[in-house]
Amino acid sequence: MKQIADGLSMLDGRPGDGVNVYLAGDVLIDAGTRYAADRILRQVKDVPLAAHAVTHAHPDHQGASHRVCAEFDIPMLCGDGDADAMESGDFASLAPVNPVTRWQMRFWVGPAHPVARRLKEGDVVGGFTILETPGHSPGSVCFWREADRVLIVGDVLFGQHAITTRPGLHEPPRRFTLDPARNRESIHRLAALNPATVCFGHGPVLDNRANELARFAATLKG
Repeated sequence: MKQIADGLSMLDGRPGDGVNVYLAGDVLIDAGTRYAADRILRQVKDVPLAAHAVTHAHPDHQGASHRVCAEFDIPMLCGDGDADAMESGDFASLAPVNPVTRWQMRFWVGPAHPVARRLKEGDVVGGFTILETPGHSPGSVCFWREADRVLIVGDVLFGQHAITTRPGLHEPPRRFTLDPARNRESIHRLAALNPATVCFGHGPVLDNRANELARFAATLKG
C-alpha cells in the first residue's frame, strides 16, 4: 500500500492507478471489480477493518464488496441513493444502458449485499465527512477531511483519460454517468472546497496546490 496522507493509503492495483481502493483508518473505501477480491484481501489481511464503504455502487467499485464484508464480518456502508441497488442487485439502474455497461454488469459486478448504514451528508466515516455528490450515480458520495483538505471523489471526477489513461482531470464518461448535468454541479461543489489532495476512483492522486481542480471546473458550464 502507498501512504497518501496521515491515516490514508491506496492499495496496490492492476493496473496501477486504474481502479483505486483506499484504506482510511480502519475503513476500506471501494472494492474494485469482483476479480480484485483476492488482491484486496491479501493486502488488508492484517488490518483490523471496522467497515467497508463505497463511493458508489458501480461494478468497478463494488465488485469485491460482498467478499470483503463476508470475510471480515464487517458492515457495508453505501450512499443512500445507491443502497437499494446494493441490496437488491439491480446495479443496472445506476448507469445508462449501453454495450459497455452491459458488459460490466456481466463480467465485473459483484453480488448484492445488505447495507448496514446508508450514508448521508455530514456522516463521518474513517475520519472523513460524507458529501452527497449525485450525478454519476444517484447515491454517489465523496469523503472530505477538512483538517488537511484531503478529498476522495470516487468517479465524480476522473484523474486520467478513460481510454488512454493519460493523467489529467476529466468528467466521467457519459456512457457511465446517469445524470451528467447533476454530476457537473457536484464537480463545481468539490472545486469550491479547494482541496489540497484529490484521490480518484481512476487515476493518480492529484496534488492540487496549483488549484488545478478549480481551473478545470471553471471550464465547465453549469
